[in-house]
Amino acid sequence: MDGNGTLLSVKNLSTHFFTEGGVARAVQDVSFSIKKGKTFALVGESGCGKSVTALSIMRLIPDPPGKI
Repeated sequence: MDGNGTLLSVKNLSTHFFTEGGVARAVQDVSFSIKKGKTFALVGESGCGKSVTALSIMRLIPDPPGKI
């Protein structure tokens, strides 16, 4: 946690996968921060990148560009 109560800060997170058909852009330039004591929800349609965002933040998808 930093001095202003931020527990998690994500800046310009992008996650791409290389496929036979080319590059699949799963997440593009996602930025948000979560403050202590606040509720955060990541919502969206099926296939929009919610799980990929979470996996990237947990470093289960290696080396995503951006700052976490």
